Amino acid sequence: MPNGPGGAADLTARLMAQKLASGLGLSVIVENHPGAGGIVAGQLVARAEPDGHTLLLISSGTAVTQALFKTLPFDSTTAFAPISQMASFDLAIVVPAGGRFKTLADLLGYARANPGKLNIGTPQIGTTQNLAAELFKSAAGIDAQVVPFNGTPPAITALRGGDVDAVLDILGPLMGQITGGSLLPLAVLGAKRAQQLPSVPSARESGGPLATFDVTSWNGLAAPAKTSPAIVDRLNREMLAGLAQPDVKRKLLDLNLVAQGSTPAQLESLLTSDIQRWSEVIAKARIPRQ
Repeated sequence: MPNGPGGAADLTARLMAQKLASGLGLSVIVENHPGAGGIVAGQLVARAEPDGHTLLLISSGTAVTQALFKTLPFDSTTAFAPISQMASFDLAIVVPAGGRFKTLADLLGYARANPGKLNIGTPQIGTTQNLAAELFKSAAGIDAQVVPFNGTPPAITALRGGDVDAVLDILGPLMGQITGGSLLPLAVLGAKRAQQLPSVPSARESGGPLATFDVTSWNGLAAPAKTSPAIVDRLNREMLAGLAQPDVKRKLLDLNLVAQGSTPAQLESLLTSDIQRWSEVIAKARIPRQ
């Protein structure tokens, strides 16, 4: 997998590896190969024998990498056979609790009355969160500055210090400070409210230009491209069976992830549409391709 050990993606993969091992009657080992925007892990799987024994965790980050890099040693749309989505995870816009913004309407109103003055912090340039912020300001029709930081902690430090007005990030790393009362979530960016924060509206509830806004992060599982449909279907059945188990749903929600399976075709469509979406955002925001 393209992520390092210990994070939500790694824990999700290990949880599902246990379920796959049980269903298939085989040992399933998770190997971490982080680096280069997922290219290292992707290249290993793209070159592997298509026998169903070597799989890849793909994600919204896979789509970003395909859109962001000028050249890759593989094409994510043709090098892999999608199996199933595993989980989705929300993005949120947060501000300091007790600050001047109480609602998303407050923030948008300020941005429209003060073009160019609103600053939105995100993790590194080219991450899903960073591109989601660019897409958000474009969709909302506001003139705002997206300010990338080297990860979530420095972005939150800047927010608390007043260097940025808001932060847009994956919900998971923010939840501790949201539940602790130091951060106020103005909105989540998916099509519906997050299970963890049922009182927080989705951005699309504000209506107007955001009425159809829908951005979430996700992850899933894929095999090398020439893996037979029979193997893909078997793996898909085992994935869906595992994701349907209450303990899996509960453990994923504890990680601020929502268990969400799919057909192989649905995952392929999700990957393809995200590549197109982020390619357009990168071009519009004039983010240099790497």
